[in-house]
Amino acid sequence: MVDGSRIELSRLLNNLLDNAERHATSAVTVTLTLDGEVVTLEVSDDGEGIAPEHRKIIFQRFTRLEASRARDPGGTGLGLPIARQIAQSHGGTLTVQDSPRGARFVLRLPERGTSRPPSG
Repeated sequence: MVDGSRIELSRLLNNLLDNAERHATSAVTVTLTLDGEVVTLEVSDDGEGIAPEHRKIIFQRFTRLEASRARDPGGTGLGLPIARQIAQSHGGTLTVQDSPRGARFVLRLPERGTSRPPSG
């Protein structure tokens, strides 16, 4: 359990899942763990992944990489920036981490009742 806005956290999760579904070849994996006072949610897909040099810019508003434009020409490039902003407003972090295949987004939020921001 985490403290926060159910609507905002639902939007964050929906943005991550929609993104993974759009870019997956055949599978999306979601894991949820508790380590100390940090809740970690990972959303991974088996698609092409995100090059290390693009991992920061994908969180900038209106940024759409070539693969994203090809898969969804109607997108706006706002889903990931909004997701990160929601994570931060809840004392958490949203990052892209290395993965053997595809993209792996890692959301870290403080466990309910704790105020310490997660590291990572």
